[in-house]
Amino acid sequence: MSVVRKIIGWVLLALGTFLVVLGLMAAIWAPGQVKRTPLDTDSTTRLAGNADKLNPATGEVDNIDVLATSITKADSENSDDKVIVFVSSTCLVIDDGSGDVPDCVPGTDDRLVTASTEVFATDRRTGLAVNGSTYLPPSAEEREGLVNKWPFDAEKKTYPYWDGLLGEAVDAEYDGTETLDGLETYRYHVLVEDAPAEVVTDIDGVYSQDKYIWIDPITGAIMKQSQHEVRTLEDGSPLLDLNLEFTDAQVKANVEDAEANGSRLGLLTRTVPIIGIVGGLVILVAGGFVTRLAGRRETERA
Repeated sequence: MSVVRKIIGWVLLALGTFLVVLGLMAAIWAPGQVKRTPLDTDSTTRLAGNADKLNPATGEVDNIDVLATSITKADSENSDDKVIVFVSSTCLVIDDGSGDVPDCVPGTDDRLVTASTEVFATDRRTGLAVNGSTYLPPSAEEREGLVNKWPFDAEKKTYPYWDGLLGEAVDAEYDGTETLDGLETYRYHVLVEDAPAEVVTDIDGVYSQDKYIWIDPITGAIMKQSQHEVRTLEDGSPLLDLNLEFTDAQVKANVEDAEANGSRLGLLTRTVPIIGIVGGLVILVAGGFVTRLAGRRETERA
């Protein structure tokens, strides 16, 4: 019987050691591996709003309803363990109320307001812009600050945030905590007031931006965004007065994705380490007790 106890004791010791090592690996190694932007990122973001826009054909300012679609895909071939390269296409079109407006339309379509495609790279952990020919083509614009997401485990502080019209990073100030569809988010505020800028290609003017961005602090993903953008010529003549925000359906989908991703991260970085280390230590103690008991019985028999 003591032999059986000894075998059980050694099995428990081996199992306990395995669980402790697994828990330590999950606590030390896993966060650095899983808290990285996935290389298979492929997202479509939809926004809706209203704008007063100068009509070049008539010289009048038209009030229009607009829809914006941004499609962002990872270029996995040019990405690596540390940096991810994105190709992003954005299209702003007039919502004619038909209910079947496509995400984008050809340049010859009167419903097109603006369309653009850009390539950029960011650090997979921090979300900060990365520049250089190692990842980007020569035509790519150099960037700085955060571009399309916040870092994992976002903090309640001010971050540098890329403004494409200014061509520089501006402050995104922490503005409070807000719950969206049951998910606690951090809200950040970006404010640009009457800044000189190239408001239309080769035309200088004045630019203002008042933007709020809601972030899932665990994954750093953008849950919601609302913005009020104003562009005028240098003499004050209006070009664009735009209000735009994520659609309700987009916010709902973002929250669902964040909750799922957050649960997976929590499992790997919190649950597994706790179960492994605590459970392993308990089993080690039990294994040591059984082994000592078996040894004592053998001594008594001798």
